[in-house]
Amino acid sequence: MKAAVYYETGGPEVFRFEEVPDPVCTPDGVVIDVAAVSIEGGDTLHRLGGEMASRPHIVGYQCAGVISQLGEQVSERKLGQRVVCVDVQGSHAERRAVRAAATWPVPADLDLERAACVPIAVGTADDCLFEFGRLQAGETVLVQAGAGGLGMACIQLAKRAGATVLATASSDEKLERLKALGMDHGINYLESDFVTAARELTGGRGPELVVDSVGGKTLRGSMECAAYRGRIITVGDAGRSDVVPETGLLRPANKSLTGVFLGAELFFNAARVHPMIQRHIDAVTAGELEIVVDSTFPLEQAAAAHAHIESRQAFGRVLLIP
Repeated sequence: MKAAVYYETGGPEVFRFEEVPDPVCTPDGVVIDVAAVSIEGGDTLHRLGGEMASRPHIVGYQCAGVISQLGEQVSERKLGQRVVCVDVQGSHAERRAVRAAATWPVPADLDLERAACVPIAVGTADDCLFEFGRLQAGETVLVQAGAGGLGMACIQLAKRAGATVLATASSDEKLERLKALGMDHGINYLESDFVTAARELTGGRGPELVVDSVGGKTLRGSMECAAYRGRIITVGDAGRSDVVPETGLLRPANKSLTGVFLGAELFFNAARVHPMIQRHIDAVTAGELEIVVDSTFPLEQAAAAHAHIESRQAFGRVLLIP
């Protein structure tokens, strides 16, 4: 099979499009003929400096496609079934082997491109807002990086739950487009201080919940702007892990900071998370949730796709198509 691989970590230019051995189906697993790859933020960070399981290495968490092989212990899936899957690596390829338990059926009315975007972004958003963020109707939530996949999912789910939704983005154009997804107030962080803006938009109180996928200095601002007893969710650092916010900022106003990682919940609490993600797949199918696709690239152009994401010009998901 063909795959986008690299032999050393670094910028998008490390990608090579090469022939590699087909993946091996395990007794409890399936092999999927990949139809669409959703590039996740973690994929770009792993390519930049993450661990490499092998050389050449195939990066990538999430993709959708059709099952072409079944392990002998698998009874809940069938050949030819359309699924979306999540694993720690291997999505940037024509075929992928995963555990059957790491797959979700894709309804006939949902295209595989949009299905490929659902589990990580929408599942993480659900956990950030509700399982760990404890968002209630009538509260205000600030979503950092609202124009990304996680941000768009948070905006929609929070609005459906009866919250007032604030979001940040790098341009007025992006913020204008986010209104259609349920954003009430937008903050252009390049033109104004989001801490001041968030407080002004909440009458000086600050949002009860902040979902922060940026980290570093932005996370410090998220901690500062949250309301008394506010909850701050940190769900990524976008490569800014060298800047550590001062947790002492939390104490004077009895605020709390919680880290969220969907992968851990899928491992320790799959009985809760797996059906939650399936509900969101069904909601996208029914038109209750929108998946915004910014652009698609052929698999052989993985370098260009990663570069486009890192340019921060994308509005929504960027896909690779084998």
